[in-house]
Amino acid sequence: MSTENTGPGTYAPAPGAAPLPRMIAAQAALETRLLLRHGEQLLLTIVIPTLLLVLFSAVDIVDLAGEEGGGGGRVDFLAPGVLALAVLSTAFTGQAISTGFERRYGVLKRLAASPLPRWALMAAKTCAVLVTEVLQVVLLTSVALALGWSPHGSPLAVALLLVAGTAAFSGLGLLMAGTLRAEATLAAANLVFVLLLVGGGVVVPLEKFPEPVRAVLELLPISALSEGLREVLRDGAGMPWANLAVLGVWAVAGLAAAARFFRWE
Repeated sequence: MSTENTGPGTYAPAPGAAPLPRMIAAQAALETRLLLRHGEQLLLTIVIPTLLLVLFSAVDIVDLAGEEGGGGGRVDFLAPGVLALAVLSTAFTGQAISTGFERRYGVLKRLAASPLPRWALMAAKTCAVLVTEVLQVVLLTSVALALGWSPHGSPLAVALLLVAGTAAFSGLGLLMAGTLRAEATLAAANLVFVLLLVGGGVVVPLEKFPEPVRAVLELLPISALSEGLREVLRDGAGMPWANLAVLGVWAVAGLAAAARFFRWE
């Protein structure tokens, strides 16, 4: 039996890596599916922010006297903060925990040996975070509008704040995941989430804190993001450059530290 080719290229496989954009897209799709299938992550990224928005909008748990906006009342204050919390939950807490356990179980080590470069793996994880955040924003915005929210301001300013916040929290999350043990990352990420929920201007106005404490809290990335979104969406202000600058500093510092100290094994 002849084994000669019956036509040009019939038996001419070309083994090798797929184009880099295709590899990043495939890895990003996989990361997104894994995230959306994870019940605990969905609780953190979807359920908790939604419940907080509905509960604090409907029940007078926190005194927001003087903080409510126009027609939507309490929800005008709460919606921007909950959007900031959604970014925190996905880009920082969720990413830190999942990446930390992938590092512990050797998943990152094996992926680092694949044709996909390490920086491209991090890019794919970032794309998965952004896709999840888009779903969060759509859901939370729909819920807030149903509760009477009346947003204002520039969509471009909102988008820039969300992207800057994502970069800042991603850098900090990867730094934590790449330097601490998985169990320590789990505990620390959840603790930080709770502390920033209370002290980051999400559901409790920063004006409720003593002045020296407030001065420190205003420098946190969650405070910069929540207050910046509030200035745009509630007050109709232009680009909040001061808040954007705070997020930019955190993003540069966090991503640089993660790139320097991240350990793959």
